[in-house]
Amino acid sequence: MTTITDRPDDKAAPSSAATERRWLTAVKDVLDRPLTSYHILLGATGLLLVLGLMMVASASSVLSLSTYGNPYTITYRQLIWVGVGLPMAYVASRMTPRHFRMLSYVALLGSVFLLVLTYVPGLGKNVNGNTNWVTFGGPLQLQPSEFAKLALVMWCADLYARKQKLLTQWKHLLVPMVPVCGLVIALIIGQHDLGTSLVLMAVMVGMIWVVGAPTRLFVGMLAVVGTIGGFFVSQESYRMARVAQFMDPFADPSGVGWQAYHAFYALSTGGWWGVGIGNSRQKWGNLPEAHTDFIFAVIGEELGLIGSLTVLALFLTLAYAGVRIATRTTEPFIRYAAAGITVWIMAQTLVNLGAVIGLLPIVGIPLPLLSYGGSALLPTLIAIGMLLSFAKAEPGAQAALKEHRRPLFGWMSSWRTPGPSGRENTRER
Repeated sequence: MTTITDRPDDKAAPSSAATERRWLTAVKDVLDRPLTSYHILLGATGLLLVLGLMMVASASSVLSLSTYGNPYTITYRQLIWVGVGLPMAYVASRMTPRHFRMLSYVALLGSVFLLVLTYVPGLGKNVNGNTNWVTFGGPLQLQPSEFAKLALVMWCADLYARKQKLLTQWKHLLVPMVPVCGLVIALIIGQHDLGTSLVLMAVMVGMIWVVGAPTRLFVGMLAVVGTIGGFFVSQESYRMARVAQFMDPFADPSGVGWQAYHAFYALSTGGWWGVGIGNSRQKWGNLPEAHTDFIFAVIGEELGLIGSLTVLALFLTLAYAGVRIATRTTEPFIRYAAAGITVWIMAQTLVNLGAVIGLLPIVGIPLPLLSYGGSALLPTLIAIGMLLSFAKAEPGAQAALKEHRRPLFGWMSSWRTPGPSGRENTRER
């Protein structure tokens, strides 16, 4: 009589399942750590910022050389903005929710004041058909609408945190948030900047959704926002031309479809791994705004599909960190502010990427952390600093930070410790 021995597959199956369980347990342990949100956010932001500097240097080199006689002038300016923004992000990361709430009204009033200045002759500057810049003489100029995004998120979060017990009533969800946001959006629409206005509308609707508005009210707000956006699109011929180009991208490749056509061409020629950093062909005058609104097309051409997917993964990681921070807190202001910042950055990312790859009409807004421009970069970095501050307020985060610091101070104190004879021991050098 023969016996049936264990087959190798029978032994491998339990071993494989056990390995999978160990991996899942290890991942769960990492995600359950109190500083996980902090490290994920810091890592994703740092990688996007470094990649952005690298791609701005590549995408702007030809334009910078022809305009300033130096291929790195635009890159130097971006480095200056990063040098200004990182300390501001650090200061924001050291602040508390109380500080942000105190500054929310100041930020809102300041951004409205700057938006009004764009209508003052001599101060408002027209760029590409939009009078959305304030110039203070020389090279110093700002785009107030970019700072208005952060100001509105801070103000809305503080407002809803104060009215926490009244948010079951629809009028407290809408008043005074909708009128104030409507004023800011109206000022920006008056500058002919519909793209930024759409992002702010998305932030407004996102905040209403975050605080738990009824489905009927949320859908109604979406319908109103869509109607307003459609109305303003229909009022300008160039906006209607962009919509027509979106519906048929190759109808007029030498006219209104020029930018979209060359963006598609850049993405399609990148292949899997790209043509190499610095080797883009479309940046040689074929692709307008290659280092700003259409930098993702240059990324797709030079870094290929793998590089493009890496960028998408980093933004998804950033979104995950923001949602994680918002859902792990018990403080209303942190929840609303973290969610609002996440909605803002992701809405702007989706609008930009959608325009580059042809899923949305071109509206002309930068890609966060990657595109050139200090007015967009500074408020984004400050917002990231706020998220880092909120991440340190998660349960157990402060204790974990102290544990991380303790080995350093313990190592320093071990250089001079009292010995048995009362004299101090010193390490051998």
